[in-house]
Amino acid sequence: MGGFKKFLIRGNLVDLAVAVVVGAAFASLVKDFANSFITPLIALFGGKPDYTELTFKIAGTTFPYGNFVTSALSFFITAAIVYFLVVLPTSKILERLDRGKERTERECPECLGEIPIRARRCRHCTAVVIESAPADAVAPNPRSGSTTA
Repeated sequence: MGGFKKFLIRGNLVDLAVAVVVGAAFASLVKDFANSFITPLIALFGGKPDYTELTFKIAGTTFPYGNFVTSALSFFITAAIVYFLVVLPTSKILERLDRGKERTERECPECLGEIPIRARRCRHCTAVVIESAPADAVAPNPRSGSTTA
């Protein structure tokens, strides 16, 4: 029973539960925003915003394609709102916060993996990397016998 308690209280599980609850509340908020503001704007330009009653018939069978159209519009509106009101501003803020930070890693010219700036050997491909040289200089790899520059 003690292991189960540890599992339930573990940080990742609690973070995930919080994310699901906040995500559900946020989804409801975005849906209500779209229904209150975006859908009426669409109705101004395209007529009625609810297309659930649209159907067509083939050989006596009714296909209610309006449900799909309404759901697709709702999805694209929600995705646009989330992107422009959450993702884009957050990425801009993170970009500004990272501007002042000093680089701590560089690219290994041999395998293009990220290595610490002061490293003398790549942790991925074990190539000897010259510390004081530009990032594109590499010493010979003693294991492969090849030299790259």
